[in-house]
Amino acid sequence: MKIKMEDIAKLANVSKSAVSLALSGKPGISEETRSKILQIVKENGYLPRAMVRADKKNSVSNTLRFVACTNSGIVLEQFYKQPFFMELIHDIEEQCRARGYSLFFSSVPTEQLEDAIQTMESENESSGMILLGTNLTQGQIEFIARKQPNLVVLDTCFETLNVNFIVMNNVMGAYQAAKHLLELGHRRIGYVESNSRMYNFDSRRRGFLQALEEWNVTLDEAHHFSVSPTVVSSQDDFKQRLLELKGQLPTALFCECDYIAISVIKSCIELGIRIPEELSVIGFDNIHEATIITPELTTVHVEKGTIAELAVSKLLDIVEQEDKVKIKSFIDTHLVIRNSCKAVDLSVRV
Repeated sequence: MKIKMEDIAKLANVSKSAVSLALSGKPGISEETRSKILQIVKENGYLPRAMVRADKKNSVSNTLRFVACTNSGIVLEQFYKQPFFMELIHDIEEQCRARGYSLFFSSVPTEQLEDAIQTMESENESSGMILLGTNLTQGQIEFIARKQPNLVVLDTCFETLNVNFIVMNNVMGAYQAAKHLLELGHRRIGYVESNSRMYNFDSRRRGFLQALEEWNVTLDEAHHFSVSPTVVSSQDDFKQRLLELKGQLPTALFCECDYIAISVIKSCIELGIRIPEELSVIGFDNIHEATIITPELTTVHVEKGTIAELAVSKLLDIVEQEDKVKIKSFIDTHLVIRNSCKAVDLSVRV
């Protein structure tokens, strides 16, 4: 007799929605419940129609895995609620669905990475993996590639690794942002960086400094700030730094991501600093919240949909066509001009 999802739910004494969450790898149930459901699925040989299709060559399930490794710096435990990652995951899910594949969603603490990857691939084999590499080291990515060679890594890049990487053009985006401020007449441009470092942020700093160098402008160390990249409320340390500058504020600030930019705007408002009349602010990522903050945020747009499409297409080329060629793809950005930046009045600029 063919077993159905309803049967799995009854055997596990849970709802059908809980079974669905367990099979998709999405949050919303305890790990104990998930393990119980997956064990019942394994014992009864249940293969959901939406998730499984026999591979023409070797009968591998028609499921791709999305893996994120969480820590306390950039990729938080509930990272799927962070706007940038939430939008990216949604786009990847849509691309998988359009191609007849389902996405098995997994997140593991970084310190448990090796054991978790070993377990998930042995217990629930996938056709291939899309890895969120935001906060991972070269060694960690090498380990994962050995366990799952059908791999595409997003949001970072190690040029010397024989692995597929797809990432936004961080250098270009920050260069575009700095150039925009320079063209508006700003010369005292500050830089607000994340206090947790990663490939993307380091690349953005290079692009920013490249633009300043071309215009013979230097970054004043007094205008170089470090804040949390995952806080959207005001930050006390940053406010204190602004107060210490007294009358020597920069006229503009480039922020390494939109979360930082939103936090900066809120901090300035609490100090009575008008945006953009007294201080222009520009971000990076173009998350949805960039249009909710007042004033609406000028920012660098990341083509998350294009990144998702290329990632899924490349992974399926590997899975279905046995494509052996590794790629490093940089997706160009463009500036979205809104209301948080203003031209400098040259008659009063110092």
